Amino acid sequence: MARSAHLDTFAADNLPPRDLWPEFVNLDRLGYPERMNCAVELVDRNVEEGRGDKLALVSPSERWTYGELAGKINRIANVLVDRFGLKPGNRVLLRFPNTPMMTAVYFAILKAGGIVVATMPLLRAKELAVITDKAELSFAICDHRLKEEMELTRSRTSRLETVLYSGSRSPDALEALMEAASPEFAACDTAADDVCLLGFTSGTTGEPKATMHFHRDMLAICDCYSREILRPVESDVFIGSPPLAFTFGLGGLVLFPFRVGATAILLERAGPDDLIKAIPEMRPSVVFTAPTAYRAILAKRGDADLSSLRKCVSAGEALPKATWDDWLAATGIRILDGIGATEMLHIFIAAREEDVRPGATGKPVPGYEAKVIGPDGKEVPDGTPGRLAVRGPTGCRYLADSRQTKYVIDGWNVTGDTYIRDAEGYFWYQARSDDMIVSSGYNIAGPEVEGTLLAHPAVAECGVVGAPDPDRGRIVKAYVVLKPGVTGDATLVKTLQDYVKAELAPYKYPRAIEFVDILPRTETGKLQRFALREIAASESDTRAAPPAAS
Repeated sequence: MARSAHLDTFAADNLPPRDLWPEFVNLDRLGYPERMNCAVELVDRNVEEGRGDKLALVSPSERWTYGELAGKINRIANVLVDRFGLKPGNRVLLRFPNTPMMTAVYFAILKAGGIVVATMPLLRAKELAVITDKAELSFAICDHRLKEEMELTRSRTSRLETVLYSGSRSPDALEALMEAASPEFAACDTAADDVCLLGFTSGTTGEPKATMHFHRDMLAICDCYSREILRPVESDVFIGSPPLAFTFGLGGLVLFPFRVGATAILLERAGPDDLIKAIPEMRPSVVFTAPTAYRAILAKRGDADLSSLRKCVSAGEALPKATWDDWLAATGIRILDGIGATEMLHIFIAAREEDVRPGATGKPVPGYEAKVIGPDGKEVPDGTPGRLAVRGPTGCRYLADSRQTKYVIDGWNVTGDTYIRDAEGYFWYQARSDDMIVSSGYNIAGPEVEGTLLAHPAVAECGVVGAPDPDRGRIVKAYVVLKPGVTGDATLVKTLQDYVKAELAPYKYPRAIEFVDILPRTETGKLQRFALREIAASESDTRAAPPAAS
């Protein structure tokens, strides 16, 4: 490893021991130097190569060129260093919707040698406090519209100095501080393997894990998946639904377009209705979203003009073949399915348009290797279901977390997904291997929702699993045993749903609640979630079955 630029050694001190890292393969093919700053490579390089006047970022209210973006990044970096004393290796919490300013702040932190900890706007103070403590954060930059949960977070954890992007002329607001700062900034001389991003992901227990990513990783996903599979060009315009705090959104809406000098459209609200409106108006050519959104767009599009699109990427959950077929019939575009992971930073199995097999996820992205393993860790024959294992130029490094040994086995990243590989090398998704619920592209830990419900005074016991749903793939369903004297009715269902929404990000709330007398348990009292999943699946099958003939 090259000499680190970090004066704050927290990240380096909390990397897993080297013998617990996955094996990084094919890095030499990418040819990265020992020292690099990814902000320079992804933004400044575009200015140096003559794209300073090219549009980099577009929103409904803003249009920034690469030159303008670079200047804002430099001003923010100067504010961070000169006003707030940011030192290389310091972690900075980001609280923003998808906006050009979030992108500028993100790259300013990277350029100054800091480490980004981006959080989804929907997270509540309870969740933010856990992230703050785990990453030992002392500084945050927050959009003023999200300040309420930020203030609650500060009351739950150690002091967290916060600067607001306020949309006002307040002298303490970020934009006022930027005006007084220089538009010139010399990038921190970071090593390619200095940590620059802590990407938090839910564990199956609900305790978040922080995945650690290097400057070189930010480029590797561009030079593997994007260059080899997506194959964008400078004239492309990107749009999509995932938050930039998701690495799926970070790659698809910022890193990939910037790597080729293309343009990114950022929408604060990007549900299917918003995309149906924005695509005809803003004319993007590449879209990133989840299978549920493609289904919803097909159902709602009416006569909306989607003809500007030429590339459509799906990830976050399995893409049903019916959705792929219907989208092709309606648009003539072959959706590019893929599987990625926060631990790997982005997609590692996919297929180019000409190689797509409808229903299959694809083959390993060039630079990556994948196999299917059995309970003993050995590779199983083609056609046999087993756990997916992958390795490549990116891989899992958890921040001070014993779960490193569960994700990385014998140098391979074992993702928690069950797959089958066919004789031609295509990988076919079967199911999650753990208690994670994937709903509309969001990862939701069932035990975390259980823990929140159990804190309600009406709840004696509960079990939370994913139930099949035609629109979302899965929904969160709770089986609840009530305390004596409590009546389960529609009012209590809403009360419990609102209770979860107040404590956790709203997308985690149970969309279905069933009151039961007893939960399935082992002889030792352990909740049998697999049994609840079977019940949820059978109930779904019953609802879907046609009525019997009379």
